[in-house]
Amino acid sequence: MNAALELVDAEGLGALTMRRLGQRVGRDPMTLYRHTAGRDDLLDGVAELVLGALVIPDDDGRGWQQQLRAAAVGFRALALAHPHVVPLLATRPLSTPLGLRPLGTLRPLERVLAILVDAGFPPAAALHAYRAYFGLLYGHVLNELQEYVVDPEESDDLLRLGLHRLPPREFPHVRSLAGELGRYDGAAELQLGLDYLLAGLAGRLPARPV
Repeated sequence: MNAALELVDAEGLGALTMRRLGQRVGRDPMTLYRHTAGRDDLLDGVAELVLGALVIPDDDGRGWQQQLRAAAVGFRALALAHPHVVPLLATRPLSTPLGLRPLGTLRPLERVLAILVDAGFPPAAALHAYRAYFGLLYGHVLNELQEYVVDPEESDDLLRLGLHRLPPREFPHVRSLAGELGRYDGAAELQLGLDYLLAGLAGRLPARPV
């Protein structure tokens, strides 16, 4: 499965076929069917391999919010290391019922639920919080990976980002924010999003009995 991930990293998801993988590992593609049922299994395996590298730390005394912040930083790092896999992580579950997904892809769900329940969230509320949390993470990395500089050598942000091509009357706000768009800091943006989300979740945390 490592070879499949390397192929996706190098050439994108579209390159992941039994034929191309066979070429990469020096095997007849037909012999690969002894180890995998086909491309769907490869896709599941790649998703499981990447998510399996996500570290969700134990509580070191700083509390559940810091655990989730650390996991978010780790998730972003994985996304930036394997950008071609991010769309797979975001969309692959749509084709597979929850109980039929590879166990490795479900471990982050179980781990985050445990953190939230231990923090005092009722189980159903913990599930809602998990969905909001990973919704933020996926949305953030997809946005960050879309940040594309047309001409990195250009000093003017309008030109560097290609925003000069936008009609001024139709996109006044986007054009006026060229400087902010040009100073995009993915790590800082993620922390800002976590500030909003975690503050909202903390406000909904039931008080513990005295």
